[in-house]
Amino acid sequence: MKNLVKGFILILAIMSVNSNNAQEHKKVSVKVMEKEPEITAYRLINNPDGTCAFEKGTIPSLKHMNTATFWYSNKTEEWEKNAHPAPRKQYVITVKGKIRFKVSDGSTFIIEPGVVLLAEDLKGKGHSWDMVDSDVWERLYIPITKNSDDLFVPESK
Repeated sequence: MKNLVKGFILILAIMSVNSNNAQEHKKVSVKVMEKEPEITAYRLINNPDGTCAFEKGTIPSLKHMNTATFWYSNKTEEWEKNAHPAPRKQYVITVKGKIRFKVSDGSTFIIEPGVVLLAEDLKGKGHSWDMVDSDVWERLYIPITKNSDDLFVPESK
């Protein structure tokens, strides 16, 4: 019992010394400004002359998006193999596959899992695409409700 009391007193003494040392040092607080999590995205858009272009950017993570429905596809329709405009303003989320998109001026970009596509080239010739390193493209189509913000933030140029 005597040793237990001595041990307790020793712990109290150490705590007191540590407390006094802590009070002697000025408190410094560091505020870390964390950037909001983002997801890489590409947006297909129409130029004023009706051609199709794209811009790279991001979509904020954990933001609620204005959508009403979605569907999954793992097949390719014949019309999709040629240049075409988007049938509606929508997010296209690749689940499996790697796709090279091509716009009117011949520029290309790659979409793969972890990268969001916003299809907003609703008029004109549109875009085309082909599969890279695979013959599989599994994706979700998520239409954006009318007059809703797509939450896309263009990359600074």
